[in-house]
Amino acid sequence: MNTAPRSQHDAFAFQDWAWLVAVALIWGSSYLLIAFGVEHFQPPLVAFLRLAFGVAVLATIPAARRPVPRGEWRAIALLGIVWLALPFLLFSVAQTSIDSSLAGMLNAAAPLFVAVVAALVYHRRPGPRQILGLLVGFAGVVVISWPAVVGAHANVVGVALVLLATLCYGFAGNMASPLQVRNGALPVVFRAALVALVASAPLGLASIPKSTFAWSSLVAVAALGVFGTALAFVGFTTLLGRVGATRGSVTIYFLPLVAMVLGATVRNESVALVSIAGTALVLVGAYMASRAERPRLVASDVSPPRRAA
Repeated sequence: MNTAPRSQHDAFAFQDWAWLVAVALIWGSSYLLIAFGVEHFQPPLVAFLRLAFGVAVLATIPAARRPVPRGEWRAIALLGIVWLALPFLLFSVAQTSIDSSLAGMLNAAAPLFVAVVAALVYHRRPGPRQILGLLVGFAGVVVISWPAVVGAHANVVGVALVLLATLCYGFAGNMASPLQVRNGALPVVFRAALVALVASAPLGLASIPKSTFAWSSLVAVAALGVFGTALAFVGFTTLLGRVGATRGSVTIYFLPLVAMVLGATVRNESVALVSIAGTALVLVGAYMASRAERPRLVASDVSPPRRAA
């Protein structure tokens, strides 16, 4: 059964927060996994294998194989290129020249790209409170990531590639929401991933001779496919269908936070005090963007005063 569209005036339900947290935890670890993947595999091979593992998992789910109307295939195919094939390749190439912390910070601009594309292309403006929440959350992301970015090795080409991938997410977020509402998350993501896999195959297979095998890279890429591609994209598409593209995209704000915690607990990286302060801003911004927006009062809603007889 498809999820009914949600109004921007509705607050997040418990299930919405559950999807948001689950997706943030999975995607927040993806930068570390990509870094392990490109240590031995060429970037096109990382993108291709990630999609291959993701498609293999989705193919085992009967609901993902449900038919969709033929008229939806063109939009789903475009979504597969914009949301999966192109960004996966761009991130893999970029992380051969920039730090994962910088990639995470730049990708955190995705909710702003989603909001701008929604307003300029789809003529859907978020409410004032939600706009403020987006800006506060992005400020928190900058504060969290600043200590790592200051010491990062920044490459202009790598930065440009991540920004291009983030712009792709701005369009994809707005495309995925109505497709999920009409067809369900699983059928949309499965078919989009199939298109992306086919599109990624030529470069991916051609890069095998230039890659070296290592279990660490293979396990990392497999985790990217099973969790970061199959499960996380289904969860995120479901969230977009429930709360809309602009509000659902605040999930991205939590990714640097997850990366910071993983770095401190798994790799014993130090956490700056200013990053903890930024965490508070992220939580406040996400909460503001998720809250119910007061409907605007328009002139037609106000009845003119009745004149005395």
